[in-house]
Amino acid sequence: MNEKKRVLDVACGSKMFWFDKNNSDVEFCDNRQVPYHEFYPNRYIEIKPDTVCDFTKLPFEDKTYKLVVFDPPHLERVGDNSWTKLKYGRLGGDWRVTIRKGFSECFRVLDDDGVLIFKWSEIQIPLREILPLSPFPPLFGHRSGKNMNTHWLCFMKPKAEG
Repeated sequence: MNEKKRVLDVACGSKMFWFDKNNSDVEFCDNRQVPYHEFYPNRYIEIKPDTVCDFTKLPFEDKTYKLVVFDPPHLERVGDNSWTKLKYGRLGGDWRVTIRKGFSECFRVLDDDGVLIFKWSEIQIPLREILPLSPFPPLFGHRSGKNMNTHWLCFMKPKAEG
């Protein structure tokens, strides 16, 4: 019997931080596919989501997942043909609208009391400009990375009123 997946990664990219890049309990999504190839000497990439979709318009029903991972592109200034864009993607258009819609969709598909894990790198846009775009505040977070500019945040969707 094929059981329903409990975890959704809405912008999986190359699944860099996943221990099991083929975890059967995770629905991996991205808006692009990139075949396995060498993108830089001795550096390989593959972007192979289960579902190709835009995180601002997820093709899933409300309250479908217990855990959602949201690691959106964090760069708006990056070369069209750069390996950085290939690896991390790029925020296009009005990034505030994009991130706000992404948060909204993540919370929509989360079950009541569901957990959202959000990752953000402050290389170009500070976290203080991102947090107001979420409909709910984070519970806690952690800074990491060589320059301590990557943030991992945990949110929990409130129970429905009534």
